[in-house]
Amino acid sequence: MIEKSKEGGLDTIETYVFWNAHEPVRGHYDFTGNNDLIRFLKTIQQKGLYAVLRIGPYVCAEWHYGGIPVWVHNLPGVEIRTANKVFMNEMQNFTTLIVNMIKEEKLFASQGGPIIIAQIENEYGNVMAPYGDAGKAYIDWCAKMAGSLDIGVPWIMCQQSDAPPPMNWGGRQPHRTPEDIAYAVARFYQTGGTFQNYYMYHGGTNFGRTAGGPYITTSYDYDAPLDEYGNIAQPKWGHLKQLHKTLKSMEKSLTYGNVSQIDLGNSVNATVYATNESSSCFLSNTNTSSDATVTFRGKQFTVPAWSVSLLPDCQNEQYNTAKVNVQTSVMVHRPNKAEEQPKSLKWVWKAENINDALHAKSHFLLSANTLFDQKFVTSDSTDYLWYITKLHLDKKDPIWSDDMSLRINGCGHVIYAFVNGQHIGSHWPTNGNPDNYEIKIKLKQGNNIISLLSVTVGLQNYGAFYDKGPSGLVGPIEVIGRKGDETIIKDLSSHKWSYKIGLDGWKNNLFNENSTSKWVSHQLPTNKSFTWYKTTFKAPLGNDPVVVNLEGMGKGYGWVNGHNIGRYWPSFLAEEDGCSDAPCDYRGQYSSTKCVSNCGKPTQTWYHVPRSFLRDDGNTLVLFEEIGGNPFYVNFQTVNVGSICGNAYENNTLELSCHGTSISAIKFASFGNPQGLCGAFSKGTCESINNALSVLQKACVRKETCSIDVSEKTFGSTSCGDIAKRLAVEAVFVAVAITSLHDPLAAADDETASFRQTALAAATTSSSSLVGNSRSVVGVLLDALDLLRIGFGLADMFWAFIIGPEPAVCELLGLVVR
Repeated sequence: MIEKSKEGGLDTIETYVFWNAHEPVRGHYDFTGNNDLIRFLKTIQQKGLYAVLRIGPYVCAEWHYGGIPVWVHNLPGVEIRTANKVFMNEMQNFTTLIVNMIKEEKLFASQGGPIIIAQIENEYGNVMAPYGDAGKAYIDWCAKMAGSLDIGVPWIMCQQSDAPPPMNWGGRQPHRTPEDIAYAVARFYQTGGTFQNYYMYHGGTNFGRTAGGPYITTSYDYDAPLDEYGNIAQPKWGHLKQLHKTLKSMEKSLTYGNVSQIDLGNSVNATVYATNESSSCFLSNTNTSSDATVTFRGKQFTVPAWSVSLLPDCQNEQYNTAKVNVQTSVMVHRPNKAEEQPKSLKWVWKAENINDALHAKSHFLLSANTLFDQKFVTSDSTDYLWYITKLHLDKKDPIWSDDMSLRINGCGHVIYAFVNGQHIGSHWPTNGNPDNYEIKIKLKQGNNIISLLSVTVGLQNYGAFYDKGPSGLVGPIEVIGRKGDETIIKDLSSHKWSYKIGLDGWKNNLFNENSTSKWVSHQLPTNKSFTWYKTTFKAPLGNDPVVVNLEGMGKGYGWVNGHNIGRYWPSFLAEEDGCSDAPCDYRGQYSSTKCVSNCGKPTQTWYHVPRSFLRDDGNTLVLFEEIGGNPFYVNFQTVNVGSICGNAYENNTLELSCHGTSISAIKFASFGNPQGLCGAFSKGTCESINNALSVLQKACVRKETCSIDVSEKTFGSTSCGDIAKRLAVEAVFVAVAITSLHDPLAAADDETASFRQTALAAATTSSSSLVGNSRSVVGVLLDALDLLRIGFGLADMFWAFIIGPEPAVCELLGLVVR
């Protein structure tokens, strides 16, 4: 993954440091395995890249509780992210620990290491006002504390007021086109930007319980240039690579040049960076609908609407953000050829023991005459907490009636309600924010047992005083009796409540292969709540990324060979409205609702299973199902390129690549003004004399990659006149079958062997950015390899991607230690 990012033109990895991953229990640290921060930074250095270390230790990042350990929240007298001695003491201890580790390994640039910048806190400018003077005092303290650590490189603090929202359960899938991202980056540098950060360059996966809340999905793909599984997402990756290359060619002018602006009319503005030796220019058209033809330095240039042209020599257009001259790769899911799934999967099952909670049979460790916040009771050890109470009634009780209901005010993310052992209802708010839930109940004379299972779906990770937001059932919890026009309410909040933490199956490690629990192999139930399912499967052949299809399941967790692959919730459908079959019109200010897909469909059905989780000799999948599902539809597949399309304007070079296999046929090719999109190309009103299909067949068939000079020299003249000419191509190929990841004899020929070698490249995750010096470009910054999200272990990206022409709000604190 690092190599793919570097190949894409990036030169610095940026990583958060997750406090709750490294210090899950106060004073007990974990820097092993996936949490090996030093190994990660040394890997960056070995690849010849720089690093930015975002210690935080508050990170936001759609990460569970913003990266703050819940044990910090539970400390007496603590207030998080404000001038509070308890919090500041813990924050300083952790920050100092990290800095000392880095110094010991000589990883700061001042010591010859890769780390060129460090960060303290994160996105505080957006939330500081509600904290008042205490917030100002806190941020001043952060700056002084960081500066006192003497690291020899600058400290920064960043904020972003218009960062894109995360993917949530029930949300549609947002898309941002390559043209619009490139426009934002080019405008950033045109207007003097120096430090460009992509959100995201690679998002990865929120494995386990790491997703923040409320309702942030397991997938963190973000429609990024490197997708969730590490595949190159074309055309976005290639279009940005060309932009990075062009910006690097302008580096000297941007770094040392004097800046001048020229209004060329028709919404087009020229920006000139000039030194005594050279000059580089930008031409931007900010009009959202009309292309513009302008004269600049004696030459005519056509600048499409909402685009920027880059002229490294101020004479020739080398790049335009709206002209995509790279291939489009169409990703597909392929069945597991190692076995015929789902037919081959043999399931066993085990019911989760909920009887103790339903009938109050156990002696519970905690009971109190109050409703506790879930974070306090569980210390974040689990998503699940039972609230159990008894209610004695007789017909003389004023509340007794034939029309009674249970009302839970301020209920948490998900609640399952039971009365006298019977399930009476389930509830989850649409957006995950606390609301009220009321349901009809039938009570009996004598003792009634009310059992409520509260389930969190990621703790809140952002906002002023986000730590004070309640979790679980905060109440009041009331029984309501109605007799005609009379309503009588009995508040149960101060009743004696008993608490049962977690699930028995989780405590008994049913997801662990070494568990000695007995499973049932007959009468497999479907659509049954609170059920554990287990099966064995063969790993898909080859090295392509692996996913498991959980469509048909309801809500729960999944494990592969004991590795928690995260929460699943395919029964939660996205909103019905907002999608369109029409091409996305990216022009104008970006919005996450502008170009969306997946309306009315499950928010997420495919769940990433890293190859590092799998074995050649058999694997185990365990699912815990909360609301009821059907495991017979579960199957494993691989993700790779199914077909490729090429689109390039005249006087560019189009490169086609099948990522390790050979192009078997050219399905479509036309040079002129072809119409349509990838998969639905058609010839336009003008075309070249030479048959473009024949040219492409000769140049590309039976080759893994090919390059085409898109010009009349290659294809012959056209009758297009002044129409901008382009080449459109669609190619198909046959995927290479690999029988075993470790079998050196499996490759039948050199081409297959080459593919296998390529496929064994290391994979991690990353988000990326461009970096500059003074007011211009020094390099391209790869922000945040999210190692925890992909199984290597550590990082996350930060919210500094610029939307539109305004510069990033990255506040240098002036803490450079010389």
